[in-house]
Amino acid sequence: MIDAHQHFWQLSQPFNYGWLDNPRLARIRRDYLPDNLKPHLDATGIQGSVFVQTQHDVAENRWVLGLAERHDFIAGVVGWVDLANPECEAQLLEFKDHPKFVGVRHVTQDEPDDDFIIRPEILRGLKVLEKHQVPFDLLFYVKHLKHAATLGRLLPDLPMVVDHLAKPRIKDRSVDDWLPHLREASKCPNIYCKLSGLITEADWQQWKPSDLIPYVEAALDAFGPERCMYGSDWPVCELAGSYEHAFSALNAALGTLSVSESNAIFSETARQFYRLK
Repeated sequence: MIDAHQHFWQLSQPFNYGWLDNPRLARIRRDYLPDNLKPHLDATGIQGSVFVQTQHDVAENRWVLGLAERHDFIAGVVGWVDLANPECEAQLLEFKDHPKFVGVRHVTQDEPDDDFIIRPEILRGLKVLEKHQVPFDLLFYVKHLKHAATLGRLLPDLPMVVDHLAKPRIKDRSVDDWLPHLREASKCPNIYCKLSGLITEADWQQWKPSDLIPYVEAALDAFGPERCMYGSDWPVCELAGSYEHAFSALNAALGTLSVSESNAIFSETARQFYRLK
């Protein structure tokens, strides 16, 4: 099995961890490294994981690829390149051929411009990824999800995955502002979605696995298991529950699956999308 979405950070690294200064995140303001993750993977029967970037800094790519070389269970690294930079392709070429460099992400959700991802210079960078067949993670809030279908049509040969289902407002039991855009995105065969980060969109203190069901069922209905993949979003998930809580909550929300459906969500979709070795 594969966890298609987890992070590492080390506060002594020369990166910008300022976002962790938010008092609401005090619980996770400490180091999270491979040796901290491995026991959780073992406890849930997961053999491999995909690291996903936290920094707009190519130095993080180098740091985590170094970790991946020392820890076999890190199956892939989704890093970062500066999509708006004319040197975007040169940056990508430094990493593209590393066997564990499997994708790129930008923290789009934090950009002041809600239309950042469809700006001409960003589309130019995304076309570089498309040219080299390097997948892209879409880190969106609900307000950005309308852009997914646009990107899917403009970049039909670029594999893209919507992280955390675009963070639907589970705590508010809101669906109407999210579901039409999710369904529209699913019409593009190059767009996938991650069943990840859901317990932190619910009420951190009082969530129940049943709170996730409408969102998980909607994603499966729109994309099918063959375009859905499991991700823990560890250690961010620890704001609402342990790794094991996040894993068991998704299993409960998924209900009864066939063997092939379970294999897709917990392994094959991620392996195919990221071309994991």
